[in-house]
Amino acid sequence: MKHKEKTRALRRRPEQLPLRSRLMAGLLAALVLATGPTVGRAQVNLPTLGDSVSADLDVGAERRFGEQIMRQIRPDPDYLDDSLLLEYVQSIWSPLVQAATRLGNIGDETQDHFAWETFLVRDKSVNAFALPGGFVGVHLGLIAMTVSADELASVLGHELSHVTQRHIARRIIGDSRNSLLATAGMIAGLIIAARSGSVDGANAAIVGSQAAAAAASLAFSRDMEREADRVGFNVMNQAGFAPAGMLSMFERMEQAYHLMDSGNYPYLRSHPLTSERIGDARTRMGTEAFVRPPGLAVHALMAARAKVLMDPRAETWAQLQNLDAGVRDTSTAAPGRGFEQLGARYAGALASIKMRDFGRAENALRSAELTLQLIGSEPQSARMLSYLRAELAQAKGQAADGFAALKPLAAERSRALLMQRAQLAMVDSRGADTARQAADDLQTFVSLNPKDAGAWAQLAQLWERLDQPLRAVRAHGEVRAAMGDLNGAIDRLRSGLRQSRSREADQIEAAVIDSRLRALLYERRQLLAELYPRGVPPGAELP
Repeated sequence: MKHKEKTRALRRRPEQLPLRSRLMAGLLAALVLATGPTVGRAQVNLPTLGDSVSADLDVGAERRFGEQIMRQIRPDPDYLDDSLLLEYVQSIWSPLVQAATRLGNIGDETQDHFAWETFLVRDKSVNAFALPGGFVGVHLGLIAMTVSADELASVLGHELSHVTQRHIARRIIGDSRNSLLATAGMIAGLIIAARSGSVDGANAAIVGSQAAAAAASLAFSRDMEREADRVGFNVMNQAGFAPAGMLSMFERMEQAYHLMDSGNYPYLRSHPLTSERIGDARTRMGTEAFVRPPGLAVHALMAARAKVLMDPRAETWAQLQNLDAGVRDTSTAAPGRGFEQLGARYAGALASIKMRDFGRAENALRSAELTLQLIGSEPQSARMLSYLRAELAQAKGQAADGFAALKPLAAERSRALLMQRAQLAMVDSRGADTARQAADDLQTFVSLNPKDAGAWAQLAQLWERLDQPLRAVRAHGEVRAAMGDLNGAIDRLRSGLRQSRSREADQIEAAVIDSRLRALLYERRQLLAELYPRGVPPGAELP
C-alpha cells in the first residue's frame, strides 16, 4: 500500500503537490540553472562576504529565479491571501524596506529589479524564508507565536538582510559549486570501484566528498546568519522598532529549541540559533531599559487571527473556541495579561465563526470588545474588531449588519475594506446596487494594482453575480496572469473572445479582452525567447 501511495504521489501534477515540495522543486530548478556557467571554469572559489556576485548571478537572473519559484507557490492552497494579516505584515515590512534603503543596503539596481514582496503561508510551523528576487514568505505559525511587532520585525529584518546582502545569490552559487564537488567525488568513487572492485573504497570516496561539500555549505551559512543579524538589527532600529525585539525573539526561540525535533520549528534548522548569536544580540541591545512596546493589542489580535487560520481543521477550531477559558477576570489581570485575554477572545470568536456557531461567536466578540475597553482602546484594535463583526455578519448572511459594522471605517481606502465590502455584497439579498458599487470600487483598485490576484478573483465573482460574463471571464484571466500562469490567462481570454461573438455581448469589453490577449501573447513570446535564446523547441511551455 505504501508503495502505491508513493507511486501516486510521484504522478501528481505540479499544482497538486504540497507547497513545501513545490518550493523545493523551484529552488532546485534555480540551482540547476545557476550551475551551468560554472562547469567549465578551471578554478572555483567561494565568494567572500561583501564581494559582488553579479558576475555569477546578476540581479535580473535572481529576480527571474524568484518569479519561477513564485509561479509554483501562488496557485498553492497554502498560499494565503488574508487582507488583514497581509496588511499587518506589510505595515512592518514596508518601514524595514524604507530603512534599508536609507542605510544604503538597497541600491538602485536591486531596488528597481527586486520585488520586495512578502506573502503568507498557511502553516502552523514557526518559519520564515527569503527567496531569490526579494520575495519573503512568512508562516502563520511565526506570527502566532510572537507577542509584539518588534519580535516579528526582528525576523523580517533578518530575512530582508539576506536579500539585501545578496546571500541568496551567494548560496545558489556556493551550493552549485559544492554540488559539483560532491558529484566529482561520486564519479571518483565509481572509478575506484570499477578499477579495484572495492565497494568500501567507493563508499569512502563518496561520503568524503559529500562531507566536504556539507562542511563548506554550513560554514558559509553561519557567516550569512551573523551578517544578517548585524545588518537586520541596524535596519529594525532605523525603522523605529525596539532593539529588544531581536533579543526577546531569540530567547523565545531558545526556550522552544527542545521542540525542534517535532518539526514545529523549521526556522531553527535553516537559521541555527547559537549562543554566539544570542550573546551578540544582548551586546547590541546594551543597557537600554525595557519599555513596553506600543501596539500590543493590535499584535495580539493578529497573532490570534493567525492562530485560527494556520490550521483549518475542525478539531483545532473547537479547541480555540475554549482558548479564553480561565481568563475571564480582566480587571484583576496582571500587566500584559489583558492583551492575552483580548487575543484569546478574538480567536474564540473567529473560530466560532468558522464553526458556524454564531451565538458563541457573538458572545466571544462582545467579550473581546469589553476587554479592549478595559485595557485601553486603540483605534487600530477597535478597527480589527469592526472587521471581525463584519465577518460574523457575512457568515450569517446579514449583509446590512456587516455594512453597519464597517460604517465607522468609511473614510479609509484600504484593500481590506474593499474586499470585505465585496464579500458582504455577495450575500446581500436586497438587490444588485451594493454589488455594482463594490465591483466598480474593485475595478478601480485593480486598475492601479493589476498584479493583485485576490482582488481580481473577488471581482470575477461580483461580475458573475451581476450577470456580466465577459467581464467575469476577463477577471478570471487576470487572476491567472497575476499568478504568473500566462498559458492559463491566455486560454481564459480566448474563451472570452469566443463568447463575444454573440450579438448580445458587450463589444467594448470584447475589445478590452482582445487588446489584453495580444499583450499577454507578446509577453509569453518574450519570456519564451528569454528561456530559449537558441530558439523555442516545438511544444515548449512556460514553467
